[in-house]
Amino acid sequence: MRFKKPLLLSLLLFTMVYAAQAQGTNPNVILGQDTARRVITTAVPFLSISPDARGAGMGDVGVATSTDANAIHWNPSKLAFAETQWGMGMSYTPWLSGIVNDMWLFYGSFFTRINERQVMAFSMRYFNMGELQFTDTRGLPIQDFNPREVAFDGTFAFQLSQELSMAGTGRFIHSNLAGNVTNTGTNQDARPGNTVAVDFSMFYDKELNISSMPSKLAFGLNISNVGARITYNDPEQRDFIPTNLRLGSAFTGEIDEFNKFTIAFDVNKLMVPTPPIIDPNDGSIRRGRNPDRPLLSAMFGSFADAPDGFSEELKEFIWAIGAEYWYNDLFALRGGYYHEHAEKGDRQYFTLGLGLRYQVLGFDVAYLLPVKQRHPLENTLRFSILFGFDGNKGK
Repeated sequence: MRFKKPLLLSLLLFTMVYAAQAQGTNPNVILGQDTARRVITTAVPFLSISPDARGAGMGDVGVATSTDANAIHWNPSKLAFAETQWGMGMSYTPWLSGIVNDMWLFYGSFFTRINERQVMAFSMRYFNMGELQFTDTRGLPIQDFNPREVAFDGTFAFQLSQELSMAGTGRFIHSNLAGNVTNTGTNQDARPGNTVAVDFSMFYDKELNISSMPSKLAFGLNISNVGARITYNDPEQRDFIPTNLRLGSAFTGEIDEFNKFTIAFDVNKLMVPTPPIIDPNDGSIRRGRNPDRPLLSAMFGSFADAPDGFSEELKEFIWAIGAEYWYNDLFALRGGYYHEHAEKGDRQYFTLGLGLRYQVLGFDVAYLLPVKQRHPLENTLRFSILFGFDGNKGK
């Protein structure tokens, strides 16, 4: 059994949609061998999965929508405008349920207000990949193992003014893909990987009055998972984590005292090096840049390192649009669309969602509708429960 980088990456890729797809621009070529599809891959991709049903029901948008306990994932700085003294949420997502029946994601979050302008929050994300059987090079069983990953977050959010807030988040990440197995053939051990990361976020929320309709226009920014690369066995082989830039806006209008709506738009860009084009003869880089770069160089260089230049850089932006309608702050309908370029992963799907709120309790559910048939994410459902207590904060 070999625990070198290809095995670990193949297991990581399996947890992502674009790794399971066989329906890209060239369905006859295996992803990773198709030079026309330079998909950016990272370790611990579970950090990028939308954890809650509200954001997922709106096309995976949330950087500038109204706040709740799940804001820690989308934009922690929104928590500074929370209207309750404290709140919590729990979400559950069966993952790739059309392929396996024992892979799932759990997300729990909690926030509490320190004072009028400051909020503390904590969250935990647990990704269970189900039971796998490891074999040697002859196909003989070595052991059964349950790969799993977990992340713990701590957030501090504060208002700079009545309209602007900021937040910082610290994160510990633990990824256990193969336990502690020794490869006697190469004398290499597979070990759990650990790293830490931080998020930086901002939120701006402006009240408006458009044609006598009370409205709000919000803008959000979240740079997440800024941290050291992770390794599982060889200190010289380290993989980037999914450092991500999320920008977005949301407009909310109150039609009357019973009806209001929100339209939101998010743009995402992985701040991770684009794979270069490698010469198969000598292993040299034909086009692009060497991805083995320091963190800051990799982050900021990710906007100008695509082998095909600016046109390819544009393909690496993922955009999503979502809408939400509330009746009497009790019942919500949601919908959205998520688009990733075919050469960069080809995740394209519509989403639907429902929400209910009654006093301190909320319930959300989301359903994913892929553009293509037989998609790995077909029939993906998410379920979330929210609690909020101690009345309105007041602004």
